[in-house]
Amino acid sequence: MTLPTFTGAFTALVTPFRDGAVDVEALRALVEAQIAGGIDGLIPCGTTGESVTLTATEHALVVRTVVAQAARRVPVVAGAGSVSTAHAIELAHASREAGADGLLVVVPYYNKPTQAGLVAHYRALARAVPMPTILYNIPGRCGVDLGLDAMAQLAEVPEIVAVKEATGNVLRSQALVARFGDRFSVLSGDDALTLPILAVGGAGVISVTANILPWAVSEVVRLWRRGDVAGARALHQRLLPVHEAMFVESNPGPVKSALAKAGRIAPEVRLPLAWPADSACRQVAEVLGASGFARDVEVAAS
Repeated sequence: MTLPTFTGAFTALVTPFRDGAVDVEALRALVEAQIAGGIDGLIPCGTTGESVTLTATEHALVVRTVVAQAARRVPVVAGAGSVSTAHAIELAHASREAGADGLLVVVPYYNKPTQAGLVAHYRALARAVPMPTILYNIPGRCGVDLGLDAMAQLAEVPEIVAVKEATGNVLRSQALVARFGDRFSVLSGDDALTLPILAVGGAGVISVTANILPWAVSEVVRLWRRGDVAGARALHQRLLPVHEAMFVESNPGPVKSALAKAGRIAPEVRLPLAWPADSACRQVAEVLGASGFARDVEVAAS
């Protein structure tokens, strides 16, 4: 099996809802705007896609819709993480049947497995559904950290091609690149650390901000790859206040508020998330305006 190498700027897509249901038309339009903005890949049904609130039918619908709209122009890597290995395998099967090019599999959350359990979890998934897989390590949400020794064991699993590193620690990303850089692509899971992680050998980012500014997020990576360090740094620093604003409340509330203000989605998240407070929505809008990006978000809606 020839496995792709997932590199560049990927968008952790929101899932638009309208009247409580997945808004398929809005999702198609979002995909089209992402591709027009130059993004390198799409990730539906991750954290930003409110995956834990989707039914199995909705999960398959979202992945199928994104795959169909992308039409092979960019890879689609579907979220397939769960607290249960059996459930993760079910999501992975459904993602493969929907046409996904790969899987993003978050560390099982809530039940705090040991490192041995984490290794067994990923190995079982790879045996059951052998697809290119990105590990997703985010201990702040999951309550457990996928350690370097466990990563070393998982380096023996050929289906694992990348890791989304969302510890917020550049030193950790540096250690991953140093130890596994010839085996995994290391992708930033934090928008604000995209450039630092590229600087220590990372291969790109899985971005929340790209939902509203795909061209800017992807351009930082392109500039860096072309050797334009000053250009990449200037654009990254201009984006930093926007990246920070995307987390003034729990993701994806703030980024959805920007999309809703531009008329691109309905103002809906699913419980237990609540729509961001008016003050948070104002802050997002003000930051976009002050940084000069508000017009870019509006243009993408036209």
